[in-house]
Amino acid sequence: MKKVLALVLSLIMVLSMVACGGSGDGSSAAPADGSTPAADSQADTQPAEAGKYDALDPVVMIGADACAVGAAGQLWGEAFAKYVAEITGNKLTVEYHPNSEFGGDEPIINMLQTNDIQFQVSQTAPIVAYVPEMAAFDLPMVFAAYDAATIDKAINGDNEFTQGMKAAYNDKGFVLLGFLQGATFRLTTSNKELKTIDDFKGLQIRTMNNQNHMAFWQALGAEPTPLGWADVPDALRNGLIQAQENAADTCAGAHFEEVQKYLALTNHILYCNQMAMNKEFYDSLDPAYQEAIAEAVQKATAEIAPSLTNLDLDNKKLLTDGGMEMIEYDADFYNTIINLPAVQELYTKIDADVNGLGSKLQAALQ
Repeated sequence: MKKVLALVLSLIMVLSMVACGGSGDGSSAAPADGSTPAADSQADTQPAEAGKYDALDPVVMIGADACAVGAAGQLWGEAFAKYVAEITGNKLTVEYHPNSEFGGDEPIINMLQTNDIQFQVSQTAPIVAYVPEMAAFDLPMVFAAYDAATIDKAINGDNEFTQGMKAAYNDKGFVLLGFLQGATFRLTTSNKELKTIDDFKGLQIRTMNNQNHMAFWQALGAEPTPLGWADVPDALRNGLIQAQENAADTCAGAHFEEVQKYLALTNHILYCNQMAMNKEFYDSLDPAYQEAIAEAVQKATAEIAPSLTNLDLDNKKLLTDGGMEMIEYDADFYNTIINLPAVQELYTKIDADVNGLGSKLQAALQ
């Protein structure tokens, strides 16, 4: 009788443990609407959120950028790293190396190609050497007439332009994760006053190593010189170049108010960052991790993009408070530049180089 009683008690204990414990198969359901539970209720939400990834091996990604300190690209990359970890309960994490820790854009993109790093953030121009179709973003002033929402729909929405661009990235061994912009633009800092188009003639200006950018400045009569970012401040201080072009946050982060007199709002190229991942690495990931990456990009973009307008205004103020004189232009200035024969020839050339994606971009903006 004692043996039977002991057996019954043991059976009751086992059933009790099963009823109180989880299933143990890592199949706890995430919220049906795909939302992420609040971090401040971790004790309640962490098991449900992490359960989606319990059966998956932990993965560590390495990411990098060559952005200036505090620039939008750096903030975007760091926000992406934060959200990837949050969404997956730290099963998919990022070792992030900003501000040229791994060198300039070219070595970083080379490392991405070889899968030595898994994702990178940069402005659009450096990618042209690897994905020629990205030259569609080099069309001078193509975005100047549009607001941020219109631009975002064109470059992040589902249309012929974005479909073609994603395919172009895939062909080169990359995955395009998205674009970040806020309808702000690259500007020109200079030690020469640039009030009219004629003032650009002979201007010794630093550009990135991008043939279309250099062709644009040559169309204005300037003398573009590609230099690595790390060499630019000293070249300006030493008078080797007179000017450079970058977004306001990059200019302020580099303290160009200390070495430049004028801030010219040339607005010639959209200030846009792109995020890319190594395709071999991406394809090796479980679909759940791929979904987490897409969600993290969306969350990071939603966090950073709204601040870009204020970031632009704040950094322009830092530059002018530091002693720079800001030069603004009217619509006739931009229209005159767009209609220069050499600029129109550049439009035609770029569209041919990108297999018509330039025309598709312009159509998507309408």
